[in-house]
Amino acid sequence: MRRVLITGASRGIGAAGAEAFAAAGDLVVVNYCRSEKPAQQLCQKIKAAGGQAIALQADVSRPEEVERLFCAAEEAAGGIDVLVNNAGIAQTKLFTDLTDEDWSRMISANLSSVFYCCRRALPYMIRQHCGRIINISSMWGQVGGSCEVHYSAAKAGVIGLTKALAMEEGLSGITVNCIAPGVIETDMISQLSPEDKASLAAETPVGILGTPQDVARAMVFLASESSSFITGQVLGVNGGFVV
Repeated sequence: MRRVLITGASRGIGAAGAEAFAAAGDLVVVNYCRSEKPAQQLCQKIKAAGGQAIALQADVSRPEEVERLFCAAEEAAGGIDVLVNNAGIAQTKLFTDLTDEDWSRMISANLSSVFYCCRRALPYMIRQHCGRIINISSMWGQVGGSCEVHYSAAKAGVIGLTKALAMEEGLSGITVNCIAPGVIETDMISQLSPEDKASLAAETPVGILGTPQDVARAMVFLASESSSFITGQVLGVNGGFVV
């Protein structure tokens, strides 16, 4: 049984990942920042299906809270074998309207959080000479999104961190990979009109929008033995939107 920590796992892609790992027989640590009720309900759902899950609160954009999260996870589970850095935020805004606070908040939530969690997870993985780190970026980190410059920059940073860390940790038996989702049916696109969603689906070569479960299956694969010769890669789960 592996111990899997997923940040930002109370809903959306993170929640789907938690359910998928639990269904595979893993113990899942469901991290949340403010959404305690959804996180607890998710854990109850997993347990009702015969899985194992615990919910732990922490704002992973803050290093002291990351330390508290990992200490609690290690006390409850004994260690973390798989880290999924999923926590993040989005914002649509013209570049010329971005404030210092907008920039700082975006980088902290989407990039610094990945750095803090990887740094804290690695000592245990290095001692075990085994580990899987999966970072969630975005297709906009690959190609850039208009009116999402700060988001695109943070997600591009996640890709760079992934590639460099994979080079550094390969001989320690640790793989580090990245998933770059396309347009996925989550809260992040809930403000879009049905017409906008239909337009995005039409722009996607497969003709539909993605689901959180599509990304979750990619997580489970990258954490499995089947992916042991894959590291430093960016897996685009985007229906062909970016090729």
